[in-house]
Amino acid sequence: MINSLLVANRGEIACRIFRTCRALGIATVAVYSDADAGALHVREADTAVRLPGAAPADTYLRGDLVVAAALAAGADAVHPGYGFLSENADFAAAVQDAGLRWIGPPVKAIELMASKTRAKELMAAAGVPLLAPVDPAAATAEDLPLLLKAAAGGGGRGMRIVRELVDLPGELTAAGAEALSAFGDGEVFAEPYVERGRHVEVQVMADEHDGVWALGTRDCSLQRRHQKVIEEAPAPGLPDGLRERLHEAAVAAARAVGYRGAGTVEFLVAPGGRPYFLEMNTRLQVEHPVTEEVFGLDLVALQLRIAEGEPLPAAEPPSPAGHAVEARLYAEDPARDWQPQTGALLSLDVPGVRLDTGYTGGDTIGVHYDPMIAKVIARAPTRAEAVRLLARALERARIHGPVTNRDLLVRSLRHPDFVGGRLDTGFYDRHLSELTRAPDAAATRLAATAAAVAEAARNATSATRGGFTRFGAWRNLPSQPQLRRYRSEPDGGEHEITYRPTRDGGLTVGTDGIRVVSAGRARVTLEHDGVTRHFDVFPADGKVYVDTASGAYTFTALPRFTDPADRTEPGSLLAPMPGTVVRLADGLAEGADVVAGQPLIWLEAMKMEHRILAPASGTLTALHAAPGLQVEVGALLAVVTESSTDPSEEQPA
Repeated sequence: MINSLLVANRGEIACRIFRTCRALGIATVAVYSDADAGALHVREADTAVRLPGAAPADTYLRGDLVVAAALAAGADAVHPGYGFLSENADFAAAVQDAGLRWIGPPVKAIELMASKTRAKELMAAAGVPLLAPVDPAAATAEDLPLLLKAAAGGGGRGMRIVRELVDLPGELTAAGAEALSAFGDGEVFAEPYVERGRHVEVQVMADEHDGVWALGTRDCSLQRRHQKVIEEAPAPGLPDGLRERLHEAAVAAARAVGYRGAGTVEFLVAPGGRPYFLEMNTRLQVEHPVTEEVFGLDLVALQLRIAEGEPLPAAEPPSPAGHAVEARLYAEDPARDWQPQTGALLSLDVPGVRLDTGYTGGDTIGVHYDPMIAKVIARAPTRAEAVRLLARALERARIHGPVTNRDLLVRSLRHPDFVGGRLDTGFYDRHLSELTRAPDAAATRLAATAAAVAEAARNATSATRGGFTRFGAWRNLPSQPQLRRYRSEPDGGEHEITYRPTRDGGLTVGTDGIRVVSAGRARVTLEHDGVTRHFDVFPADGKVYVDTASGAYTFTALPRFTDPADRTEPGSLLAPMPGTVVRLADGLAEGADVVAGQPLIWLEAMKMEHRILAPASGTLTALHAAPGLQVEVGALLAVVTESSTDPSEEQPA
């Protein structure tokens, strides 16, 4: 029996595993980097061991330190979670060599599936359908588009779509560099890129007694940068024959490598319904909760049971019931190239649904790790009900702090294509602009009015019972209107709101059609064109968060007058987020000629790589960036002085 378990991971997945351990009476051990010293998974564990440093390479990717931590804390088993060392065969072997129980598949199975190129060869021999690989050195225009993929990892790292042959060498270099940085292995392979394909996967559980379960399907087609955003189970709209074929292929894949524990076999389903094997993830998946909700299982508990040598509870899995949908809530700005965000998470409250998270209100989202805040999961008898429940829960959530993708998630769940089950991996390529449009101007102004009214209430000297504030006595000479200015985030729209006290001690605003019904310091009720709405207002750190029944708004309070000195030098390249400079364009130095749109600087933040492009054609007159340099948001990286001619254009003789 397992009595004490160390989770070789952090954040949400560590907290998720600890929850099952508590239910089973198993003591828990956390490991943490210096950046995670106060993290929720550390606070929830019975024991915690520090891994000195902040970067993943120095902490969570140091298998020797993790094994030493398990031994020091008296743990008798190690669960790897997902990411980091979860699919590292050497780490799994080191855990077992230390006399600890490994909560995962056999080392041999990890080795066989660790390289996607070797895995495809093995699956072909087992009769699992797959895409034929393409030799990049021999690729022709007829092979396009191509998908470049890291052989040793996943999560979108090291993946590139190539549509022009001229781009292939550069993208191979970039994909290899990213793969080496993320997984310690720069091997990259190429295969045909299937347009409008669906990402469908099958959860498997296998024991050491020849039992293998195929736990239905999941659709994970809605992805950004090849990373999943919304997942659901079962995958909608699959014919029974295709669903059965996927189950059979997944079981064949598991048996081919002598699998044990939880794993996922991923497929690409092309238009027309033909499936192709993508890879097998030899670990627990981020999206495992939707399978748990549909089958009524605790997959972590099953992992522990199998690791203790027990068989699966029955020869066949339980029958699924209902539908479940999961949305990944990220600290990122989808309208600005998915830029990750950092800062204090002041509030996190998503009532009425399952919330798997590594944060609580008051925690800080840092720069070192993935920007996912939480997974929000809804289950209902039907798909339509589950989608509606999840969208409404996200809409009513209280999430105060960094910019998030919450509005994108709500709009995605309500988009006609998603509601109709018309899913494929190009969803965001086609619909991102409409999904990230600025909120309705009238609704935003109404929320800004509520922010101004609440501020007036907080500045008033007295309040009566019931939360309504009296704004002082009426004078023969009425006071001048008060002005408040706000900038809505993240779209940047500015709103000027005026108000003044009334004769009866209330408040009137200068916007036609809006009447103040009640004005409290934290709650305001406004009537607009005959419709009454309530607004919860929460000011913090120079921002004002306004939550309503139909959405949420964030404003930055502005001074009454704009500072004319607040300017940025033309051509300045500023860091769009805090991160680390990982490389510069070849030969980049002060005095170099650059072309508009040319990638100059590569910045890595929260496991994602971002390119800083030349804003115009001209000369690089200042360069402050260097590989390895850590920068804060807004830091000046370089300056490009625009020239009157484009250096990329050939001049006539």
